[in-house]
Amino acid sequence: MQSQLDPLPRDLPFRIISKTIGRGAYASIKKAIPSDRPTPTFAVKFIHKDYATRHGRVSAKQIAMEVSLHKHIAQHQNIIEFFASGEDNIWRWIAMEFAGGGDLFDKIEADVGVSEDIAHFYFTQLVSGVSFMHSKGVGHRDIKPENILLSDSGNLKLADFGLATLFEYSGSRKLSTTMCGSPPYIAPEVITCSRNAQQQKAKGVGYAADQVDVWSCGVVLFVLLVGNTPWDEPTQSSWEYAQYVRGQGRSTDDLWQQPPRGAISLLRGMMRIDPKSRFTFEDVRRHPWFTRPNPYLSSDGKMSSPLSLATKLLENLKIDFSQDPVSSSQQDPMDIDAQDLTTRVASTQPETPTNDVNFEWERPLRMVVGEGWSSSQPVSGATRTGRRNEIWDRLSEDPSMSQFSNAPSVPLSLTQRAQRFQDIVPPHSLTRFFSHLTQSLLLPLLAESLHRLGVPVPAFQNRDSATAWIKVKTADGRHCGLSGDIVVERTGFEGEREGEELLEVRFVKVKGDPLEWRRFFKKVVVLCKEGVYVPPE
Repeated sequence: MQSQLDPLPRDLPFRIISKTIGRGAYASIKKAIPSDRPTPTFAVKFIHKDYATRHGRVSAKQIAMEVSLHKHIAQHQNIIEFFASGEDNIWRWIAMEFAGGGDLFDKIEADVGVSEDIAHFYFTQLVSGVSFMHSKGVGHRDIKPENILLSDSGNLKLADFGLATLFEYSGSRKLSTTMCGSPPYIAPEVITCSRNAQQQKAKGVGYAADQVDVWSCGVVLFVLLVGNTPWDEPTQSSWEYAQYVRGQGRSTDDLWQQPPRGAISLLRGMMRIDPKSRFTFEDVRRHPWFTRPNPYLSSDGKMSSPLSLATKLLENLKIDFSQDPVSSSQQDPMDIDAQDLTTRVASTQPETPTNDVNFEWERPLRMVVGEGWSSSQPVSGATRTGRRNEIWDRLSEDPSMSQFSNAPSVPLSLTQRAQRFQDIVPPHSLTRFFSHLTQSLLLPLLAESLHRLGVPVPAFQNRDSATAWIKVKTADGRHCGLSGDIVVERTGFEGEREGEELLEVRFVKVKGDPLEWRRFFKKVVVLCKEGVYVPPE
């Protein structure tokens, strides 16, 4: 990829302090600090202008529009703050607030969702942020889990304004005609408008950007409550959507039986097929389910009980080793390039070529094993036993480990010491596990698991003797692109037997729905269960 080869600008007013923490089709995101002081930490999005225009179907005008609109709407507590922007002949950069809490939907269990109060809390913050955008005449047009982040205090932050548009200015409104969004979250009129344009029908007809945002927010609420999207895409090719249309919003699909009764009418109102009769955000804010009291929501719209919410959020994460992920797989998840998706809706965000991107993801912070401890130093007798017990105690307090227990719960010792949301819910992804197997045994096991899921397995890659990774490119359960890296790395933690060392296996998403990435992670973990370290009960 060209953007990995060209050097970044030299005269930046800040100092980069991390490798890539996020990546898109033509951009990468890194952490930085001001050049003249050690704080604050912020994020910088680097857009490779030539690659974006040649391969990303993005014009220079659109890149400039992203900067302009982000700056215009960034003065809200639920929108990523805009700091500054600049460019040279190759790069355009945007300095913005760093979302220290990571992906919201990385912390949500697939096919389960979250509690009603947590769903209501984050939905309220989402509506607040998007409503503010609309009050400024700006539509997002790409609301989906990938673009919903968390601050280090656990509050929602709406991000990525690459597809945003100005739909109202000085009292004059305009319609959009660009195909925008991800298939499961897109509104039906966006697809109709795009297809009519391609067939040169209904010339001049478009869609209202604010109305499609309402639809997408409704789908996000559905996912929060259920842990799945209601359909693959809002077209007749999806039987779930076709049934929803026939029933005029009253679907008999099992997924629609799961949301709380009070939320059903709100979902139907936000996802009305006819955009003219669809709820506005004013209607949403008057709905009884929206106005319900919430113990997590303070009067200023922020989180009132961060430790309680963080604990409840993690308790829902669960990996069931008794399931058969192969038989439960509904699709043939072969390489996305090999599938015929020409009749389906394509996301407007093109995929990053995963075969030519340098591996440079930032590692999550590790637990401090102890002063002066080295995995290469011999330890014996009581010293070895004491050291191992202390390491196991520390490892058991890693929040990502609770999902492997029979009765998932956050360790009491962790909640007792916690003072902030981030002390319980870490910023790094929870799609990871530890293994007692050696790298030479674990890598073939991972490869076999991917093969059983129908995922092509390229050759293993090694940065050094301590790190290996597998590049993944497949389709998720909704037939959308899903790609990332499975990273296997030494930890320095001793295993139960002398000379044994635990490996950390991280699933790093490059592109795709974070909820679908978690679903994929769980399937691989279950197929690799003989190599997964499970904390003692």
